[in-house]
Amino acid sequence: MNYKVGEKVIYPNQGVGVIEEICTKKIAGQQEEFYMLRIVSNNSTVLIPTSNVENVGIRRLCGQKEVKSLLKILRAELNEHNPDWKNRYKGNVERMNSGSIFEVAKVLKNLFFLSFQKSLSFREKKMFDRARQLVVSEIATVQDQKLDQVEKMVDKLLTTTYERVQTQATN
Repeated sequence: MNYKVGEKVIYPNQGVGVIEEICTKKIAGQQEEFYMLRIVSNNSTVLIPTSNVENVGIRRLCGQKEVKSLLKILRAELNEHNPDWKNRYKGNVERMNSGSIFEVAKVLKNLFFLSFQKSLSFREKKMFDRARQLVVSEIATVQDQKLDQVEKMVDKLLTTTYERVQTQATN
C-alpha cells in the first residue's frame, strides 16, 4: 500500500499515526525507502520500510460505516470468555496485535465485563487501558470528535450493554 505525507494511518497496538515524511536511507549499503510515522498518542516517531508496511500491519483508518460496526460490537452480548487466565491473555494479545479495530473492541468489551466479575490482573488492566485508548482514538479521529467526548460515549455504551446483559440474565 502506498501512503502520502499527511495521511493518517493506524499502527497496530500503537494507534493513530500521521505519515510525516517519505525518506530514503542507506542501510547496510542499500538504499531503502521509509515512512516516517508520528504516533499521535505519545508523539513518538517510527521509521517503517515501505517494503514492509503489510508485514507491520499499517492500515488506513476505518470509515464511518466501520465505526457503526465497531459500536455494534460494543453493544452486542458478550461471548463467553476463557476462564483460564493464560489462555485468555494469549488470545487477547493475538487480538490486540492483529491490527483489526474490531478485534481490539472485543478485547475491550471482554475485559470490561470481566472486571465486574473479578479484579483484572496488572497485565489485563494495562491491556484494557490500551484497548480503550485504541478504540477511542480511532473513533475520535474518524468522526472528528474530542477524545474525552468519545471516551464518555464508549464508557456509557459499555456500561449500558453490561447492565442490559445482567438484567437479561436475572430474568
